Amino acid sequence: MSNYETVKVECQGAVAVVSLNRPDNLNSFNGALRRELLLAVREVNDDDSVRVVVLTGTGRAFSAGADLTDMPQDISTFRVVDQLNHEYKPLLMEIHEAGKPWISAINGACAGIGSALGMVCDLTVMAEDAFIYQAFAAISLVPDGGATWHLVRTLGRKRAYEVIVTGEKIRADKCLQWGLCNRVVPAAKLLEETLAWAAEIAAKAPLSLRYAKQALNAAMEETVGDTISGEAKLQHLCITSADAQEGMLAFLQKRAPVWQGR
Repeated sequence: MSNYETVKVECQGAVAVVSLNRPDNLNSFNGALRRELLLAVREVNDDDSVRVVVLTGTGRAFSAGADLTDMPQDISTFRVVDQLNHEYKPLLMEIHEAGKPWISAINGACAGIGSALGMVCDLTVMAEDAFIYQAFAAISLVPDGGATWHLVRTLGRKRAYEVIVTGEKIRADKCLQWGLCNRVVPAAKLLEETLAWAAEIAAKAPLSLRYAKQALNAAMEETVGDTISGEAKLQHLCITSADAQEGMLAFLQKRAPVWQGR
């Protein structure tokens, strides 16, 4: 794996750990982190030996959002549309459309654009003292990076609007209750327990992981009929694969399957 200044990438078997690495700035996003995180995400997505990715932050926070000290002095010439569409969007979509599962391991604050990064992952584990925070109303801004998309689909319109306008710090236990995360674990064991879960998922059939994610992403937008047809096409890809034949043979022979991802 490549070396970066603001991101750490480590592999443990079939699981990669991508860590935002600006702990002194609570992993807030400056230009370097935006650029390097996109490169790191693409690197692990392109590595066929990596079957599951864990995304987390070093230090006390997952990410405090955008680094406000990184803003240009002359705001009148700042094109935030370009930054969101050309720097953040490719990064977020690279995770959303990845052919492998991404698990966010949220420690401490997960705020602003950092919350969009945490929510775009397929699964989320939160430390018991972590929280998701829409800080935008406090500085006269609106959520971005797709945060509204995730919030309204998970919480419904009224509750999503409430957490945006009130700026509530949604604690881990409430995130679990509301469906914003899958598991809550002791802070000291966040990475350990997330890695154990990731390793368990990495042992599953890669094609099943890929196409189930693709089917769910499509189902968020399509009709029931279109969803059935889309599932049928994906099922054809799966059932005619070498892995499906291996899975059936392993079942009959009462042994663990050896997946090849094809």
